[in-house]
Amino acid sequence: MPTPPTGDSAPRIPRPSRRSVLAAMAAAVPAASLSALPARASAAPAAAAPAAAALPGGGDLGPNVLVFDPATPDIQGTLDEIFQRQESAQFGEGRFALLFKPGTYRGLNAQIGFYTSIAGLGLSPGDTTFHGDVTVDAGWFNGNATQNFWRSAENLTLHPVSGTNRWAVAQAAPFRRMHIKGGLNLAPDGYGWASGGYIADCRIDGTVGPYSQQQWYTRDSSVGGWNNAVWNMVFSGVEGAPAQSFPDPPYTTLDTTPVSREKPFLYLDGADYKVFLPEKRVNARGTTWGSGTPRGESLPLDRFFVARPGVDAATLNAALAQGLNLLLTPGIYHLDRPVEVRRANTVVLGLGYPTLVPDNGATAMKVADVDGVRLAGFLVDAGPVNSVTLLEVGPEGASADHAANPTTVQDVFIRIGGAGPGKATTSMVINSNHTLIDHTWVWRADHGDGVGWETNRADYGVRVNGDDVLITGLFVEHFNKYDVEWRGERGRTVFFQNEKAYDAPNQAAIQNGDIKGYAAYKIADGVTTHEGWGLGSYCYYNVDPTIRQDHGFQAPGKPGVQLHHLLVVSLGGKGQYEHVINSIGAPTSGTSTVPSTVVSYP
Repeated sequence: MPTPPTGDSAPRIPRPSRRSVLAAMAAAVPAASLSALPARASAAPAAAAPAAAALPGGGDLGPNVLVFDPATPDIQGTLDEIFQRQESAQFGEGRFALLFKPGTYRGLNAQIGFYTSIAGLGLSPGDTTFHGDVTVDAGWFNGNATQNFWRSAENLTLHPVSGTNRWAVAQAAPFRRMHIKGGLNLAPDGYGWASGGYIADCRIDGTVGPYSQQQWYTRDSSVGGWNNAVWNMVFSGVEGAPAQSFPDPPYTTLDTTPVSREKPFLYLDGADYKVFLPEKRVNARGTTWGSGTPRGESLPLDRFFVARPGVDAATLNAALAQGLNLLLTPGIYHLDRPVEVRRANTVVLGLGYPTLVPDNGATAMKVADVDGVRLAGFLVDAGPVNSVTLLEVGPEGASADHAANPTTVQDVFIRIGGAGPGKATTSMVINSNHTLIDHTWVWRADHGDGVGWETNRADYGVRVNGDDVLITGLFVEHFNKYDVEWRGERGRTVFFQNEKAYDAPNQAAIQNGDIKGYAAYKIADGVTTHEGWGLGSYCYYNVDPTIRQDHGFQAPGKPGVQLHHLLVVSLGGKGQYEHVINSIGAPTSGTSTVPSTVVSYP
């Protein structure tokens, strides 16, 4: 292994196409094959879906939720078995949640593969301690970590065996509420390709080494140091973060996060499962758990309908109508109509990345214009019939004020194609005011099954119509037209990562009137106030490398519209940008993958 680069001498490594995927993916794991794995949480059995008139709260967490305690035999063997199934199962159907009761665990290396979440069941990370590692590497993909998607680690304290834990991930792989008593390495073994990533509410006592990671967002955390940057490293509310210095080195540092509310999580209160709902913070800095018991509200599990794959949308809606929240256990949920969230303060929480698939062109989920809904921890997969939208927060024309108690969308990921044919006109639409989106990856697939310029057609990624919306950690890629289109007033984005669609067949296919290409991030002409920090867009037009993109960003020239620390990159010279934003910023050129930057707009 080469000597790790330090400081700003880390390699500025370009990112290749994700099209070169392993041909064989692991098969789906049938529930019956898990009979040899350790005991799971159990309550009322969940055989047939209950009748709408008598939906119970609580229930079995399902065969793919594995609950361990320090006395569970052969934990390492079970972890290795799950990882073997999931390591390369990028588009497989297996889904797993690995939950660890409070206590101390020694000698474990939990390698985390696709659609696998690992979490402690304490109220604080210190309640569940590993003398060992929680690892993501990229051996399955020859040291290339750019496809290490859809996995997570939460609510654990780690004492890494070597002193440094490895978490080499790309998009949709959150690292939350973790305490690392040592360092954290974000690159794969050998420092190959890497493109992540997201950290929140974590304490890393040692140094974070991103090495080849091209971009990263860290929020409301504490780090012992951060040793280099490639293109775009953004921090908000992070104790120990490097000083702001964009573009050389490309650090964007905000002292606080304007508004944040941590993701809900499952924990054990004695023998009882509960879901903790952290409270909202304004101008947040540091972790929520460092100075004692976190602040928030606990809900017992009997206030949740514990859903199992096979239940339909009508059953989920009946549970919601009875005032229950939803706990979605791991698996695939096929929907013939939207899941309708109509009650204020409803929680929809997924374990092990449950996946909602609208089969007949429906919208997967619609949220009413009400206070305090929390959506967290699930994936929406477009179906083969075009959906006009996949996720709607608030109906068209929503106008209520939710400043005191906003809806939050956290670790909710959307995919069009890749696992099979899928289409959607607009993937995520935010109509409700004050919505807080905290970490999303909205992806029109560039590899896998059902992929092609028209095959997985998806014109728009995220459209924001509501006012006073804040997005922290926005990843949107490969849409046929605008990746992000912002129409609401007083919107804010902290960190944006984008790639334009690789597979545009020619210049005419992306022509936008007299503009060459659709901006990755467009602020509508009528918007008067908007602000963003740390925004990057990349192009890799490998089908037609002669394509020119006028700009990555488009915004009205108004005093209230302010964007800080923008960059565009041509990956390997496959296509070029003429400007960064509007007609401002130098063009990219050649094959050097050196970013063109604008420090401040206007």
